[in-house]
Amino acid sequence: EVQLVESGGGLAQAGGSLRLSCAASGFTFGDYVIAWFRQVRGSAREGIAGISRSDGTTYYEDSVKGRFTISSDNAKNTVYLQMGSLKPEDTSVYYCAAGSTDWTPYPEEYQYWGLGTQVTVSS
Repeated sequence: EVQLVESGGGLAQAGGSLRLSCAASGFTFGDYVIAWFRQVRGSAREGIAGISRSDGTTYYEDSVKGRFTISSDNAKNTVYLQMGSLKPEDTSVYYCAAGSTDWTPYPEEYQYWGLGTQVTVSS
């Protein structure tokens, strides 16, 4: 059974940091791009960062570039999203997803999803 489980969300102050984790199981991790998305209720799901598990190449959308860092621990089948310089507009539910294509910020290209973790940033 394929599973992606996010953790690490919570409440942070503006300017602070949080680290999200995405633990994966049930599929060959190295064959997929792992990405982080976020979604505010009523808005589209936004792809913000991704990592190619085959060569470790990372990708970021402009909204988080320079503030967020995606990384992976192959031994633990876990991908992390280190979030820094948080802003109130980063408040969202954060999801990790696995896709078999190259990085893309479009959610329809990803086959597997976690249930999400809430991040709230106070001003």
